[in-house]
Amino acid sequence: MPVLFTKVILMRLFMFTSQAKEDLHAFAGDESGSKLPAKYGPWGLTGTLSSREAPPHKFSRRAIEQAISTEGFQLWRMKAKG
Repeated sequence: MPVLFTKVILMRLFMFTSQAKEDLHAFAGDESGSKLPAKYGPWGLTGTLSSREAPPHKFSRRAIEQAISTEGFQLWRMKAKG
């Protein structure tokens, strides 16, 4: 009886903040944020998430990883306080 294995790709996530738009943030798949949109740069690295850590704000890790796989990044904004 053959045994099937599912290949799981564990992705480390890098978190950035736009220095042009203070409420704009991003997840990227590399530490330099090489695929982040230049029009919102420069980008500052603000943290990393290991392959097993949950993203902040109850964001879907699967959706973030999918966006990084297809687009190279995932943008998100913080709501204005108040």
